[in-house]
Amino acid sequence: MDLHLHSAYELHHLFLSGKVSAEEIATHFLQRIEKLDPQLQSFLTVFPEKTLEKAKNLDQRRKKGEPLGKMAAVPVAIKDNMHIKGEITTCASKFLQNYRAPFSATAVRLMEEEDAFVIGKTNLDEFAMGSSNENSAFFSSKNPWDLSCSPGGSSGGSAAAVGGRLSLLATGSDTGGSIRQPASLCGVYGFKPTYGRVSRYGLVAFGSSLDQIGPIGTSCLDCAMMMETIGAFCKRDATSLNLPQESYLEDLPKDLKGKVIGVPWNFLELLGENELKRFKETIEKFKSLGATIEEVDLRLLKYSIAVYYILATAEASTNLARFDGIRFGQRSKEAKNLQEVYDLSRKEGFGREVKKRIMLGTYVLSSGFKHAYYQKAQKVRTLIIQAFEKAFESCDFIAIPTTVKSAFTLSSIADPLEMYLQDIFTISANLAGLPALSMPCGFDEENRPLGVQLLGPQLHDVQVLQNGYAFENAYPEFRKVSPLFSKEAL
Repeated sequence: MDLHLHSAYELHHLFLSGKVSAEEIATHFLQRIEKLDPQLQSFLTVFPEKTLEKAKNLDQRRKKGEPLGKMAAVPVAIKDNMHIKGEITTCASKFLQNYRAPFSATAVRLMEEEDAFVIGKTNLDEFAMGSSNENSAFFSSKNPWDLSCSPGGSSGGSAAAVGGRLSLLATGSDTGGSIRQPASLCGVYGFKPTYGRVSRYGLVAFGSSLDQIGPIGTSCLDCAMMMETIGAFCKRDATSLNLPQESYLEDLPKDLKGKVIGVPWNFLELLGENELKRFKETIEKFKSLGATIEEVDLRLLKYSIAVYYILATAEASTNLARFDGIRFGQRSKEAKNLQEVYDLSRKEGFGREVKKRIMLGTYVLSSGFKHAYYQKAQKVRTLIIQAFEKAFESCDFIAIPTTVKSAFTLSSIADPLEMYLQDIFTISANLAGLPALSMPCGFDEENRPLGVQLLGPQLHDVQVLQNGYAFENAYPEFRKVSPLFSKEAL
């Protein structure tokens, strides 16, 4: 059986029905990683012994008729800025290349308790800072649709692993689009939950008011399966929402009849002619499913990049102050006194992009500029939140492209401002704390995937994923496996 051509949801039920064993599933995906990941370079660490041991245990439990978890036998890759007890957490940084986590992130623990295979840890931009995966201290991951292209970032390793079907599910962290942008570029599904819906405990912090853990999967049902597991209250996270867990997999709609989808046409000026044409074709597909399309005014979102790079860097400079060469991580061997331990450890341990963002964040928080930049950015953030609230008074969801264009060639974007603009359509959901789903919606002239986002009001996570499912179910032709990583690739 070509197990990698199934969704995680389908594979889970194949295991429960006895049509395939957990050991067969584990062996299949471990072999794919061994054979194909040298091309993709999506994984930093793989856990074959642990995975096979758990698979044998699951087979024994199923044989005995014992209860099995809601993610039993599903392979999941973990972005390497989330802790797994006893394993190395590098954040793709030299600073943490020998740091072994003393506990597991809540999201990881919950999936392990529901019998998922934690199959390995994936590559990322260092400390999740980047949009191309080129900022990893170790190597750049590749796009499964075109190995000369970027998989996006910062969760590029996770998206590449799912896009290449080396794993059927993966975690990402989304600070300004770092789940959705790489999911779009790799032709898979990526979901950023409402802020606080998934615990951040055990996630190495970048921007604490923006970060969210979420799923990257081969389908909306895959993302829903993970959300049913990880969308739980956690007392160890002060920002975790104490709400009942919801069911994402019940009463799935077949169409979008009665739904109103808002489109901010005045915010799409950065789209090229071909990309705008394809987005309009996607909107027509929403119409064909019964949705009503209404224009909404979100012109204020043009300020989201500026607001984000003030707030995110300010929070990053504070969060990364803990990496001082004393408590954990890199300590310079050249240091001769305490001040040099601080200075040289950070100089040697951090990469260029991380240093740049720390310096910018420190600047906007400094006494002379805090009022001019940081406090003003917070005020504009409030206006962005209010703009979304007004838009949702007249629509159920908002549809916008995920990215300005399809996957770009590695090393082709030298201008940092141009790179930052890759996230222009994703950042606003983080600033407003909204749930947002990126779905494949077609391909460009070079057969590279394109994505569309569905944004909902806060706490409408279930509705966003379920209505995304209606679109996916109606247009299964967009849910393709890259020819480079299909059956023929083996």
